[in-house]
Amino acid sequence: MLRAALLLSLVLLGSAQAQTLLPLDSRPATRVLPALIAGLPPGAAPSVPPATLLGNAKTGADPQALAAWIAAQPADRPLIVSLDALAYGGLVQSRNSPLDAASAVSNLQPLRDWGQRTGQPIYAFITLPRQPDATDRPRNLEVVRQMIAWAAEGVFRELHVTWDDALPGSPAPQEGAALARTAPENVHIYPGADEVLSMLVARAIAPETRSARVEYSDPEAARAVMKYEGIPLTQSAVNHAQASGFSVSEDPKPDLTLYVFNGGDPRQAALRISALLRKGQVAVADVAQVNLGNPKLWKDMTTLQRNKNLAALAAWGTPGNNLGTALAHAKVFLNGVNAPRQDALLAREYTNDVIFSGQLRAALRKAVPEKEMNTPAAQQTLNDLIHNMPVQMGNLYTLANATLPWGRSFEWDFDLQPATRP
Repeated sequence: MLRAALLLSLVLLGSAQAQTLLPLDSRPATRVLPALIAGLPPGAAPSVPPATLLGNAKTGADPQALAAWIAAQPADRPLIVSLDALAYGGLVQSRNSPLDAASAVSNLQPLRDWGQRTGQPIYAFITLPRQPDATDRPRNLEVVRQMIAWAAEGVFRELHVTWDDALPGSPAPQEGAALARTAPENVHIYPGADEVLSMLVARAIAPETRSARVEYSDPEAARAVMKYEGIPLTQSAVNHAQASGFSVSEDPKPDLTLYVFNGGDPRQAALRISALLRKGQVAVADVAQVNLGNPKLWKDMTTLQRNKNLAALAAWGTPGNNLGTALAHAKVFLNGVNAPRQDALLAREYTNDVIFSGQLRAALRKAVPEKEMNTPAAQQTLNDLIHNMPVQMGNLYTLANATLPWGRSFEWDFDLQPATRP
């Protein structure tokens, strides 16, 4: 009996750690990062569509091609899926697609079929579009309502309804609040978009609740309403923690301390993070500026040689982007990971969130006009900038094969290769 139970637990563990991911679109933040987080556990090998099958800024994905790709994946693992990708072709297309609600829902029908055929759980999310880009909000709302009804039926193990870039005046926070009043327990509603697939990966891999304590570098500023989310930073941190599978409290010995750098003295922040690391596991979300890691904070963290000890770090996007990805990575880390993969992911996060955002993007924009980023000359300039550039985490890496996949300086993709030591 004990042997049978052990075998069953190993089977369940293996199925949770082998996942099929359908990202929001082809951006590295929405495709590559969630896959790397999903690949952290020992032996994990997530399935992810090639970038060419996913949407970009100009062209949406083909829903039929995505449905065919899903159908061809192994049927013994959870499915973590962006409903906007399958319904409309991607995040950009969810704002401006000419489809009516019935057609969008029809594109999602293969998910119901897949769940019935495989018996595997589906973790899904869908966004309320940002203003003023949304061309048919009533259509989007109707599709969201129908997906909430599917969740109530059990089609989804979990459904996260999130709103994207809620600038002042956006109706999304009010829409979300109205939907939350009647949503079933397996539906979570909060601000977010690009980070949500990573959070659902964490929910599937590590479903048990962990404790988290949140500390801010500037507690007073954390109570202010944020530009992109329409709620205070303190509430966003709780939302993202709970949606990632954490219980937030003031427990003096939590499983994780999430340190949120939201302004103030970066040197004191680095020293505080170092002190917290001596007591337990720490993840850092740097949200003081959008799309930009604070160079002084991370320089001091590097001097203290503390980056390699973090459970996760994030500074690449909006406050919600950074909170969500840091918490998702940390949640999987607490569940047990392959040590070399963990070090390589920390190195990648640092390279993208600090080196690129704080140094390389500015140098690239100085050398190449933004309108010319989608040219071979821009790609060459970027690779010249990273030539022989080392990245030190626990191990030493070198940067190679940098690209601008969407032809703009907002994001890049790259390879990190273990450095050859003499």
